[in-house]
Amino acid sequence: MNKNQLKGHANEAKGKAREVAGKVTNDKSMEYKGKAEKHGGKAGAVLSDVNGDSKKPAK
Repeated sequence: MNKNQLKGHANEAKGKAREVAGKVTNDKSMEYKGKAEKHGGKAGAVLSDVNGDSKKPAK
């Protein structure tokens, strides 16, 4: 796991926490911001996976 993957997974977890907090407090704005952050973190982690695989030398 590289640094960008770690950042992506951390943002995903932070976004999920914000989303749940928004649901609990009935704050739709916080909930939607959390969803966006969660999906952005997931996309960043996946993108880092793809970039990491492409940089490996061919066998």
